[in-house]
Amino acid sequence: MQTLQKVLPKYTIALSLVFVVTVIYLITRGNTVEVDAVEVTHAELVQAVYATGFVEADAVANLSAEFSGTVKSVGALEGERVVAGQTIIAFDAVQPDLAVREARSAYAEQLAMSGERKLKYTRIRNLFGEGAVSRQDLDDALKNMRQADELLEQKRLQLKIREDDLKKLAVTAPFTGILAFQGVKTGDYVTANTLVARVIDTTDYVVSVEVDELDVPRIRSGQKAAIVLDALPDKRLDAVVSRIVPQTDTVTKTSKVYLRFYAPVKGIQAGMTATANIIYNVKPNSLLVRKSSVFEEDHVSYVWKIENGKLRKQSLKTGAGDLAYVEVIDGLRKGDKVVPVPEERFREGMDARIAVKNNKP
Repeated sequence: MQTLQKVLPKYTIALSLVFVVTVIYLITRGNTVEVDAVEVTHAELVQAVYATGFVEADAVANLSAEFSGTVKSVGALEGERVVAGQTIIAFDAVQPDLAVREARSAYAEQLAMSGERKLKYTRIRNLFGEGAVSRQDLDDALKNMRQADELLEQKRLQLKIREDDLKKLAVTAPFTGILAFQGVKTGDYVTANTLVARVIDTTDYVVSVEVDELDVPRIRSGQKAAIVLDALPDKRLDAVVSRIVPQTDTVTKTSKVYLRFYAPVKGIQAGMTATANIIYNVKPNSLLVRKSSVFEEDHVSYVWKIENGKLRKQSLKTGAGDLAYVEVIDGLRKGDKVVPVPEERFREGMDARIAVKNNKP
């Protein structure tokens, strides 16, 4: 028992020393933080409007059946190339063909009648000059000739209408392109106004994006844009604003803007997802700091500046900004080092041990 009493004071003294050392360590250690540091520098500030959308073919033709009938033949399949005027789908219908034959016959009859009336008028006009017929006979002959010519024109127009109707039995490509949709096969019965095919021009694509109504006033035709497609994530594609639709959707609060590529893009297809940054302002040689470095207190902007190895809470006045950086109007100079991400534990005057030095924006 006496031995234990002699030993305990030694352990008590040792524990006390450990406690004191630990407290001193925590106090000194707690006043030191390890931070990354980024250097404030001059660079070009590019302000852009971010938007998402899809690739579209600039020329798209949705083709519908204009008559109800049975598909007689299919001239092209989905994915195949078609040329302007090529028959994609032909319908089998008796009535339009019969109507054309009847119209042609009626036109031929009237053409013959018109010719006879012209000859008769010429003959009576000669006889009138010789005094062999009366003025009334001449006027009647002229009237009959003109009536015959009017009926001939009517028959010609009727024939054209019937021939146009006959052409509608064939769905043809309005321009050269790729058949992106073909929804029927031989023997199918199709009703009038049914969508049966779609042709797209693959030589020219645009990107349509939805721009927030608050950003629309910044957009102008001719502005440059950078586009990235989900299907081609490693490529930055240059484009230009070609069209702005002057209408805002009342539900989405966005307006549609069309962007045209500067050069053809290989591997692109209609419907691909795209993201775009439409550049509306460029400020060269701006003093920039990362947005992540800036925090706000009582409507004042601050950064944690590293000065003489210590943290200093530096107020600053900011200007324009983009997605990642903000312009510094006052409060910092080129070469100043700031903490890229502020933390709640930071306090004025803390010792700052820099882990990564001279990282520039």
